[in-house]
Amino acid sequence: MKKKDLEYFRKLIQEEQDKVLKDMGYIKETLLDSTMRDASGDHSAYSFHMADQGSDTYDREKTFMLASRENKYLSELVAAMRRIEEGTYGVCMICNKDIEKERLEVVLVAKYHVECKRKLEKVKTKDSHSEYNNH
Repeated sequence: MKKKDLEYFRKLIQEEQDKVLKDMGYIKETLLDSTMRDASGDHSAYSFHMADQGSDTYDREKTFMLASRENKYLSELVAAMRRIEEGTYGVCMICNKDIEKERLEVVLVAKYHVECKRKLEKVKTKDSHSEYNNH
């Protein structure tokens, strides 16, 4: 990949990392606020009705899942930045062909070009079906 293109993607990845970190900060504040109320015994923000407690629990679990997903994506962005530093960004990890620039613009963390990704997904789908059928 050309140096100019690498710089372009470095900028995009850095902007995306900043966005994810900002989102994670908001999630952390939300979770921290909720956890601090629980720890202090201040349940005035929570209803004592069982259905409302279930909704509160669901909302907290959903927030934790979102935080986990954001953390995984951030790790993928860091790995993509490392590939830029190593000069391997934009190169398919399976066949060593260049990943389509259009694909990288849509999926900054892409590690495979479209054909290899399709083949990989078929294998995963086939494996999950055979695993399901063996049980």
